[in-house]
Amino acid sequence: MRLCYYKLPEGINNFGDELNPWIWNQLIPDLIDDDNSLAFVGIGTLLNDNLHYRTRWAHHRVIFGTGAGYGQEVLKLDDSYKVYCVRGPLSAQVLGLENNLAVTDGAALIRQLFTSTNEKEYKFSYMPHYELAGLGWETVCKNLGFGYIDARSDVEEVLSLISRTDVLITEAMHGAIVADALRVPWIPVVTNPTILSFKWQDWCASIGVDYNPCYISRLYDPKQRLDLLTPIRKIRDKYRQEQAAIALRKVATSQSPCLSQDSRIESLTEQLQERLNIFRADFQNGLFRS
Repeated sequence: MRLCYYKLPEGINNFGDELNPWIWNQLIPDLIDDDNSLAFVGIGTLLNDNLHYRTRWAHHRVIFGTGAGYGQEVLKLDDSYKVYCVRGPLSAQVLGLENNLAVTDGAALIRQLFTSTNEKEYKFSYMPHYELAGLGWETVCKNLGFGYIDARSDVEEVLSLISRTDVLITEAMHGAIVADALRVPWIPVVTNPTILSFKWQDWCASIGVDYNPCYISRLYDPKQRLDLLTPIRKIRDKYRQEQAAIALRKVATSQSPCLSQDSRIESLTEQLQERLNIFRADFQNGLFRS
């Protein structure tokens, strides 16, 4: 069975996508290999019209905790798809699935593999979307005394940083998903209009939390090249960072963080594990043999 998840160009990581090999290679290592006949579609927003082409090499496709979104058309499920669970009720509705297939994002299974520390280093940490991460936000966080979490870092580093903060402010959805799973309160923000609210609403509905993000201005990363305009750019970048710091501090001090109920996340984790056990049994009983 081959893992199917979104991969950025070589050398670039995105925490949410890279959770796939980190989680599944620990939970179902004996089922994963390079056999192209079966595609395991797990963590990510992959249930769109591109998925069939993305997994064109597969005879069977397993859907586990994945979300709908992006793409131009709704994914048309055929007999090659076996859906064990999806991210939330909106994904189930879009795909015409029964409500009982809406559990939550598969990344919640991080609870089976990683325990959050009680030793906190930061009152607040900020995790921008991976496309907006860089020196700009890192500088802002440092000046505020906030933790800075780069979604392009290794999975274990991100997990450690999330667990060592009291409240996570995040534009990266899987930062929020993992924080909630590890019982770290979180505050959602949006700095970029390309952030897909549908996927956030879908996941939030699964955990019983309303999605009400704070909107702040986008912070562009400082340009590193040196030329005649460098002094002007430095002044401009400093001003932008000061404004971003004001906005981020306001979010931290004025917004109530979100966190699902303990009983809810525990129940959802148990449901995910039960579905994973069913998948394992189906696999071992030969359901996906060509």
